[in-house]
Amino acid sequence: MSDWMIWKKGPETLPFGKRFDLHVRGVALLAVLGVGWVHLLVAYGASPKTTDVGYAPEQPVPYSHAMHVGQLGLDCRYCHTSVETGAHANVPPTQTCMNCHSKVLTGSPKLEPVRESFRTGKSIPWVRVHDLPDYAFFDHSAHVTRGIGCVSCHGRVDTMEVVSQVQPLSMAWCLDCHRNPEKHLRPPAEATNMRWAPPEGDTPDARHAFGKRFKADNHINPPTDCSTCHR
Repeated sequence: MSDWMIWKKGPETLPFGKRFDLHVRGVALLAVLGVGWVHLLVAYGASPKTTDVGYAPEQPVPYSHAMHVGQLGLDCRYCHTSVETGAHANVPPTQTCMNCHSKVLTGSPKLEPVRESFRTGKSIPWVRVHDLPDYAFFDHSAHVTRGIGCVSCHGRVDTMEVVSQVQPLSMAWCLDCHRNPEKHLRPPAEATNMRWAPPEGDTPDARHAFGKRFKADNHINPPTDCSTCHR
């Protein structure tokens, strides 16, 4: 009798053959494996290894933000001059470094790459830490001038000896801020102030309350459609 005819299995009689039963079992197994694969894929995509959280590359010159920003009080905009006017926060030219180091630590061997760059005109090969994919558009000026502080994305850079990535910079993370910007908002004049806190105090509730008022007063409604970041 053909497999595709009535197949007896124990006390039951099935209307399909053995091959059909095997196919059903195979499809069920693939479905289970597929669900597991999706879970693994999502978990890997959201893991710190994938999002580069904690990434802190060695730079050609050991520049300490903790000293320059935290101790000396250097403003972010002294080096990153385009952060308020352009889409990108520029890396400072060597001349910016030499404004001080033509007089300070002029013989330090650690600063020889800076002096060589100044002599030859060749740029220092700084390693980018916060690197968004090419298909994602981000405008620094649009955020800074509306009251998003540097610390929201970059963390307490003023305490870092070596700059590291502290936020995932993923699409979900960006969307969460666009949907709920209140906890990140501050007066634009305080955007580079790493220690800024609302007058009511440095608590999550105080920051949220300030952000809620600031959002309403300044009509801040960040878009969440795809074309905002994918152009």
